[in-house]
Amino acid sequence: MSETTRKSSGVTAKGKVIITCAVTGAIHTPTMSPYLPITPDQIASEAIAAAEAGAAILHLHARDPQTGKPDQTPEAFARFLPRIKQGTKAAINITTGGSPYMKVEERVQPAARFKPEVASLNMGSINFGLYHLVDKYETFKFDWEKPHLEATRDLVFRNSFKDIEYILATCYDNGTRFEFECYDIAHLYNLAHFADRGLVKPPFFVQSVFGLLGGIGTHPEDVAHMKRTADRLFGDRFRWSVLGAGASQLRIAAQAAALGGNIRVGLEDSLWAGRGHLAKSNAEQVAMARKIVEGLGLEVATPDEARAILELKGGDKVAF
Repeated sequence: MSETTRKSSGVTAKGKVIITCAVTGAIHTPTMSPYLPITPDQIASEAIAAAEAGAAILHLHARDPQTGKPDQTPEAFARFLPRIKQGTKAAINITTGGSPYMKVEERVQPAARFKPEVASLNMGSINFGLYHLVDKYETFKFDWEKPHLEATRDLVFRNSFKDIEYILATCYDNGTRFEFECYDIAHLYNLAHFADRGLVKPPFFVQSVFGLLGGIGTHPEDVAHMKRTADRLFGDRFRWSVLGAGASQLRIAAQAAALGGNIRVGLEDSLWAGRGHLAKSNAEQVAMARKIVEGLGLEVATPDEARAILELKGGDKVAF
């Protein structure tokens, strides 16, 4: 794809801003917050409440209900997907990232089986450092947590070109569109590469990820640089969204919304709802994000508006 300057597409249709909520993820561990949902009941209720608060898209991982350890088996997702579908009109986004410790064949299984409207897709390999979080906790609730974090000192989260091709080949024919997670500038160029080959089709839902150790930082210039580069590469063929990890979540959300972007919040990305205040629910973060959007004179997109903006296939065409 040529790097010609085109009209920016960051502004969503008629000032509508899509809020995605990432409900539980695979980064945070149960010791870090008593509010982190780990059981199917908790994940379902948290997702439905987040949608009621204004989230148009729900990004979902699964966990072992006994220990909270990431679980990427389709059976784990089957325990809550139908309930969320019945309880909300939000579009459901199933992770293909899973956990950085998993192979791509394991990571893609839930999206392949359930054929969601959206699936996440990491656009490049990165160092994925969580080991620095260990020193914040004297003890851990479960035996798996500390080794899970410490081992990331020597962990590369593999997302090779072959891995990306495999996920695209496995899921695209199901009508699933992708949330292209870009942890660094190079990942935008990787996406442009796949667009040049005709393996992905616009509009590209670009999720810029800021603040994970191993990826791009959280400075306002980092956010602006991601936006400028995506504008240059994709012009009017992408829809931009951001997630800020940890304490940067709402600051980056505000900057992106002011620049015409969409935003992602949720306990996967941050456990906080203000300095020193643990978020008691995903819905609390969604409500804070909504307040930012509306304070800027913009409107939060409904699920159906989000479907139109991203050209999704519709909730009646999934396999759950």
